[in-house]
Amino acid sequence: MATFTKLALQPAGTTGTGLGIKVAATSGTGTAIHTASTTTTTIDEVWLYAVNTSSSSVKLTLQFGGTTAVDNDIELTVLPEAGLVTIVPGLVLQGNATARVVRAFAPTADVIVVYGFVNRISV
Repeated sequence: MATFTKLALQPAGTTGTGLGIKVAATSGTGTAIHTASTTTTTIDEVWLYAVNTSSSSVKLTLQFGGTTAVDNDIELTVLPEAGLVTIVPGLVLQGNATARVVRAFAPTADVIVVYGFVNRISV
């Protein structure tokens, strides 16, 4: 039987704090948001929310599980001061020997903050 454990985001693969993660990267390899398990029988159901603290719309690029453009990119525009906006509604990452990482970047540094949690499913 599968077990579910609710976890804070783990940007460095270690226990997270539950606090928001400021997106500092402006291109290339993004700011780490969550590092999935290295156990192949573990699935992370990822829930992410973003807030834009600036007064202008900002394009956010999520690199979901890898950094290959188009294959792993999820792009969206986060409106200014709109509160928490759902950006990943429970997509899953299966554990892999080399951990898959969710990363993010935006053209303006330090104005997007990402919050969220993971339901870790052990099968």
